[in-house]
Amino acid sequence: MRSDAALPALVRGLLTTVLPAQCPVTGEIVSEPGTIAGEAWRDLGRIVTDARCRSCGREMPGAQPPAIGDPPLICEPCHRADHPWERGAAAMRYEGTGRALILALKHGDRLDLVPLLARWMYEAAPELVSEADFILPVPLHWHRLWTRRYNQSAELARKLARLGGKPGAYRPRLLRRARATPSQEGRDREARVANVAGAFTLAPGGAQRLAGKRVLLIDDVLTTGATLGACAALCRDAGANVDILVSALVTPDPKAYLTLDPDGEEEPAHGTD
Repeated sequence: MRSDAALPALVRGLLTTVLPAQCPVTGEIVSEPGTIAGEAWRDLGRIVTDARCRSCGREMPGAQPPAIGDPPLICEPCHRADHPWERGAAAMRYEGTGRALILALKHGDRLDLVPLLARWMYEAAPELVSEADFILPVPLHWHRLWTRRYNQSAELARKLARLGGKPGAYRPRLLRRARATPSQEGRDREARVANVAGAFTLAPGGAQRLAGKRVLLIDDVLTTGATLGACAALCRDAGANVDILVSALVTPDPKAYLTLDPDGEEEPAHGTD
């Protein structure tokens, strides 16, 4: 007689037989759900090197991973930006398969991609998750959340907290988006920073809860860092130590392919809102 614990595996097996798993990028049949086909894998720009920027996780070709006692590697865009967070990491570059997966999650209702993307994010920087007291997603404005029906950053943050064995660290209501920001179109980075200034706030009592804690901010894509920077500065000013973790990074020149998102979020172009 089968135990109740065996039933989920049995159901998954039956579903796999009736509805074979497909690659979310190419549509090819794959061995199990949550995997991608070989062609899509070859076009996936995973960031796997240790020679990467400590602030954003960007690969730094030609650099050597710092030895113990050496100063951390910081890429030129992060040197210029002087972000208000301490450490950052990303699972992949926003191109090819990575871009297709992000767009499918963000605009294609593909919440089934959350476990895959969250796993890659966790593999990119497990220490950021394990050391976090609070794991906070970048919030959407209520109107944007209503039209999209879910916050992809919140879904990633929820899964990351579970992967790290600390579901209680996931606190999606501590950080709030107080207003929808005007268009970012045509603005340089400094203007984007000014545009999101004051757009976020902490929940009542949030500053006291964050004081002395380590916060991990989660978002799907890092472009110029203006939005994540606004959230990080808010948490830092409350006395928290802040890190960031994202699914994907754009190239060092994000102005080449930023487009307008209706609620003022920074979004890479090529098929976004």
